[in-house]
Amino acid sequence: MEEQTDLFREEAAHLFHAGEQKPDFAKPPVNEPRESEQFLMQAPPGNPLLLPHTLQELLSKDSVQVELIPEKKGLFLKHVEYEVSSKRFKCSVYRRYNDFVVFHEMLLQKFPYRMVPALPPKRMLGADREFIESRRRALKRFINLVARHPPFSEDVLLKLFLSFSGSDVQNKLRELVQGVGDEFLTCRLATQAKDFLPADIQAQFAASRELIRNIYNSFYKLRDRAERIASRAIDNASDLLIFGKELSALGSDTTPLPSWAALNNSTWGTLKQALKGLSVEFALLADKAVQQGKQEENDVVEKLNLFLDLLQSYKDLCERHEKGVLHKHQRALHKYSMMKKQMMSATVQNKEPESVEQLESRIVEQENAILTMELRNYFSLYCLHQETQLIHIYLPLTSHILGAFVNSQIQGHKEMSKVWNELKPKLSCLFVGSSNMPTPPLSPPDGNFFSN
Repeated sequence: MEEQTDLFREEAAHLFHAGEQKPDFAKPPVNEPRESEQFLMQAPPGNPLLLPHTLQELLSKDSVQVELIPEKKGLFLKHVEYEVSSKRFKCSVYRRYNDFVVFHEMLLQKFPYRMVPALPPKRMLGADREFIESRRRALKRFINLVARHPPFSEDVLLKLFLSFSGSDVQNKLRELVQGVGDEFLTCRLATQAKDFLPADIQAQFAASRELIRNIYNSFYKLRDRAERIASRAIDNASDLLIFGKELSALGSDTTPLPSWAALNNSTWGTLKQALKGLSVEFALLADKAVQQGKQEENDVVEKLNLFLDLLQSYKDLCERHEKGVLHKHQRALHKYSMMKKQMMSATVQNKEPESVEQLESRIVEQENAILTMELRNYFSLYCLHQETQLIHIYLPLTSHILGAFVNSQIQGHKEMSKVWNELKPKLSCLFVGSSNMPTPPLSPPDGNFFSN
């Protein structure tokens, strides 16, 4: 046993000084406390590293609606409640923002090696309704990503959050996690993760991280442009409405014509009558533009934001992997190296046997700690491999987003073109020349107010 321990120390010290991220130790039983058998997650059939899901399967896991239920005290908004409705669990519950915060914390505590989407920020001083609506949308994206994530979707945390109607949901969530341990302690495959990983997992991890970073940057720019397009459609609606109102005001003007303009009195009266009724058509055009802007916000911008939230959670996971388990692993190796030097010094100086035994005991404890971190490191890479697959399962969402954008443009232009064409005959009296012969009307701008 003493000889094996010496070999272990030499190998760990060699790898530490060589700058390796992790030693390739054998995998003895982990000395962290394990839960009883009923708490252990069952191993999936087949190759456990592969996710057998399609995008449609993920999207069909659940559809969760999050609606605002503001409660007012006097003239001021005291707090906001959300009605959270799950199609899967066929129920609605009321949640506050802090309930989402605790749920998020418990997910991170139980699944530190998975993509846990970030929550929107807390209410800032003087937050307006636009901020509250933006946060509602972000909470909806968060809970839908969680509800469709394979491990999360089967966990009791999610079921309780979406179905528990009691008033102490935060305490119930904490009780579910307390004493159970994280996924590393509850997954049967945790100590075997290395066996399922490809030999070049580190290179694959680096390449995947770079790819996801590039995809995120591109989708961030797409989202920015989509927001601008949707915003311009809504702004265009406002301009069209004001344009129609001004034409109507012009037609409704009752100021009498001066005597020197009497010759054109009948012409102006006819023109005014035509202008007076145009506000109806322009109001309809404005309504169509608003509908298109809102549709692009819901079907294009929100889908882009959903995908960006997912990509950001992957980036956050990569940082947790490097700054968490890898950093702790290297610190443990460094501590082990220092303890080994102390042991060598104590041996040379012929210190008391009791102090040497204490140091040996501490070294054994540190060896076990390093072995546990080694297993956690491989399990973290195992989870990262699966989360990378999940990102690629979601990538076809690009076609859904592009299809929604194209359909919105086609439908919007089609509906506005119909209104413009119906408006055109009503302007015939505006294009009559001095010979009372109609002149060609000006070409309408192809209903293209909002796409440039």
